[in-house]
Amino acid sequence: MKKIILGAFLAFAIPTIGFSGTLMESYTAKLSYKDHHNSSGTRLMKVAGIIRQDRANFHKFRKRDSQDTWDRFFSSKSNRATMERMLRRGNITRFARNAIVNGTPLIKVRIYDGHGSGDYIKITIINDGRRSSNRSSVR
Repeated sequence: MKKIILGAFLAFAIPTIGFSGTLMESYTAKLSYKDHHNSSGTRLMKVAGIIRQDRANFHKFRKRDSQDTWDRFFSSKSNRATMERMLRRGNITRFARNAIVNGTPLIKVRIYDGHGSGDYIKITIINDGRRSSNRSSVR
């Protein structure tokens, strides 16, 4: 009897493992040419660096794309510094990585409170800049 109850519990618990968290905030960002270069003009080649630069451009330097929207979380420099760690807590598809590093996609960023296991970010490619509307995610 204990095995059946445990089995039933695991059947319901396992699908939620890795997806616990509360959505704190979300925003949209167009990752344009200026977001792919740091303040010194050096080309950024990592997803976290590009997204972090986008938020620094938006909040600190006021270099905004028309499709960028405001967020409270990354208005803080210290929170922007956690970008790489927040992305490491999940994974990224090859399509999403290539779209961000090699293109100028429109993305949706969702910021989650991981309830003790650390905050994380989920990224969806809204438009990769090409005619198709391919979508991919980071968790």
